[in-house]
Amino acid sequence: MARGKLRIYLGAAPGVGKTYAMLSEAHRRVERGTDCVVAFLEHHRRPRTEVMLRGLEQVPRKEIEYRDSTFTEMDVDAVLARRPQVALVDELAHTNVPGSRNAKRWQDVEELLAAGIDVISTVNIQHLESLGDVVESITGVRQRETVPDEVVRRADQIELVDMSPEALRRRMAHGNIYKPDKVDAALSNYFRPGNLTALRELALLWVADRVDEYLNEYRSEHRVSKIWGSRERIVVGLTGGPEGRTLIRRAARLAEKGAGGEVLAVYISRSDGLTSASPKELAVQRKLVEDLGGTFHHVVGDDIPAALLDFARGVNATQIVLGVSRRRSWQYVLGPGVGATVAVESGPDLDVHLITHDEAGKGRGLPVARGGRLGRSRVLWGWAVGVLGPAVLIWLLTSAVPDVGLANDMLLFLTLTVAAALLGGLSPALASAVVGSLLLNWYFTPPVHTLTIADPKNIVAIAIFVGVAVSVASVVDLAARRTHQAARLRAESEILSFLAGNVLRGETSLEELLERVRETFGMESVALLERTGETAPWTCAGSVGPRPAKVPEDADVDVPVGDHMALSLRGRVLPAADRRVLAAFAAQAAVVLDRQRLQREADRAKELAEGNRIRTALLAAVSHDLRTPLAGIKAAVTSLRSDDVEWSEQDRAELLQAIEEGADRLDHLVGNLLDMSRLQTGTVTPIIRETDLDEVVPMALGGVPEDSVDLDIPETLPMVWVDRGLLERAVANVVENAVKYSPPGERVLVSASALADWVELRVVDRGPGVPDEAKDRIFEPFQRYGDSPRGNGVGLGLAVARGFTEATGGTLHAEDTPGGGLTMVLAVPTAPARRPEQPDLPATAAR
Repeated sequence: MARGKLRIYLGAAPGVGKTYAMLSEAHRRVERGTDCVVAFLEHHRRPRTEVMLRGLEQVPRKEIEYRDSTFTEMDVDAVLARRPQVALVDELAHTNVPGSRNAKRWQDVEELLAAGIDVISTVNIQHLESLGDVVESITGVRQRETVPDEVVRRADQIELVDMSPEALRRRMAHGNIYKPDKVDAALSNYFRPGNLTALRELALLWVADRVDEYLNEYRSEHRVSKIWGSRERIVVGLTGGPEGRTLIRRAARLAEKGAGGEVLAVYISRSDGLTSASPKELAVQRKLVEDLGGTFHHVVGDDIPAALLDFARGVNATQIVLGVSRRRSWQYVLGPGVGATVAVESGPDLDVHLITHDEAGKGRGLPVARGGRLGRSRVLWGWAVGVLGPAVLIWLLTSAVPDVGLANDMLLFLTLTVAAALLGGLSPALASAVVGSLLLNWYFTPPVHTLTIADPKNIVAIAIFVGVAVSVASVVDLAARRTHQAARLRAESEILSFLAGNVLRGETSLEELLERVRETFGMESVALLERTGETAPWTCAGSVGPRPAKVPEDADVDVPVGDHMALSLRGRVLPAADRRVLAAFAAQAAVVLDRQRLQREADRAKELAEGNRIRTALLAAVSHDLRTPLAGIKAAVTSLRSDDVEWSEQDRAELLQAIEEGADRLDHLVGNLLDMSRLQTGTVTPIIRETDLDEVVPMALGGVPEDSVDLDIPETLPMVWVDRGLLERAVANVVENAVKYSPPGERVLVSASALADWVELRVVDRGPGVPDEAKDRIFEPFQRYGDSPRGNGVGLGLAVARGFTEATGGTLHAEDTPGGGLTMVLAVPTAPARRPEQPDLPATAAR
């Protein structure tokens, strides 16, 4: 018996229309004569879904008793006995009630498939087992009901039911998903735009990966060997030249044409120190590629083509984008160049694009010197030309083109000497001059094949040859070294100029500067060490890279900065010529460290200035807000003490009540002033411990009328890690503010929910609300939005609430209430090793 086929409708979140799409497919199949039944479906009282059930046969559910309650689950035996062609089974990740045939519904579905029944089912992306941690980090909700990824991947068809976050939130606001009393909570928690966008991206990427699997299976079955570029990964090779920006933009356009295209820019520097690339230009190109959604990589390698191909294959790239060489035409005599070499060695599966640009053919500019050293490969080539070249030339002159004359022979040997000087410097050129003079004497000066010179004129000629060869070689070698030194100094000046500019503008932190040192010199790690005295231990002020040196003696390179600071590098020993630039880096690192410390002192001074401003505002507030209740108390007391009036018991009670109310107002105002003073002076010392939120919040509502607040604090919330007293004061101030601005007859909602490692307390009012630009300003001391005269106070309630919340490690911010009003969101961390026991969202959101 053939196994049944499984079709799954996958959604990013509840309410996108998976069940509706499944029912629509069922109606289409019934109209074509297919025997289709509803094995299990939850319509959640959604009117449109209920309408779609009409006309479809439903298999009765099985009732199961569990803990004195009756639950209904899919009756697998009844479906098997009915044996339809197609069965609709909603909510594939559902956990069955204990006592059911199987623990999970997907196991029920497996039985139907094994019996040859086709199944159409639904599942949300958050229920896939492999994505549980990712979804929890996004939404703060840990999904208890999951389905193994392999079960979904084995489906014969997976159809994505997609909907934009804005459309889904509108559907939610219209009451098409949850009941009206749950809409506000859902929109403010699980159905936030950011959450929905992230879940939608997860669903799209997961389906895209599944499509890749289908494609690979098809290619394998049909033995398709040709590459089908369904997803592009493009590597851009950068030299640090101005053409890099053109290459990056062209690669980005290529990536946009493919599905899921990705751009990786790579700069390859040699392992022996500084390079010819301009750090300023590289920084511009790094920012450009990151702005375009790509990534920037720095690779060290002496063989540029090989390093580039290794990187491309390592990241599984499909294309390489390179610029047309900046070489002049005659320079191709020295080799094919990076672009041509990469194109030849890339193989059939890696496309190479050579992009034209304005710098093509204009020359590569001055080479980078490394302290006058020409590099091992160039020296070897110089010795080869200087020593082996004359032997090859003798063979050509004696066999191929004999009798060209002694003068021409000397000129040819002189050419080899000059070439040896250009390639390898003075030593290979001197060797070439010596070998050339001996060969000229042996083969072309009579008597031949002896070192004797019969004609004195030939002696003079050979002597002149040797002198000219040595002179020319010396001049050429000196010019080459000066050129290299000039190029090096230019590279150093560009680095130092860029470095100094960033430091002076304050754009570089200490870690960024140390990372620049590590990349520039190709080191493993860099650390800035300091100590307070000659015998004091070294401490690390900043470091980058693995295993940084803890003391200067452990470093491969140690550059002292003053008497009590050192820049220590690990990785390799640098030549002396590189230490000049390194010393400049070390001095700049000390400047950056000093600037950061000065900035911290400036911040402390700013805090002190802010404190003075607060004190000035406090004096102004005391002159009015505190004197008002004092005046009322004094008037009531004076009236009671008056002997001229005989007060009735009712009058006396009213005057005493006025005194009590004035005293309460004074107590509240003075309490807030003292709290703000403690916050400003940093004397608030929270005592953090495990606290149950449903014990703190009710205590904080003592200062508001009993019928003004609706409280919704689930008992399943985890313990929070806060100072109980500070949290109670913060909640009290926030709730009092909400009650103050709520319209008459409108109750304030105080609800709590768990999100990942946090518990959020939301205080929702239906008042006039606050514009976005004023949401942060209402938390400043002595601020009342719009200078509202409603109520009494000095504008410290929310400022104190935020201060106390942040002192306990939490946050407090304001959001708009859906439908009008203001919602204060107070988030505090959960206690260590505590997590929500169940997801905090409407019961149907997990469906």
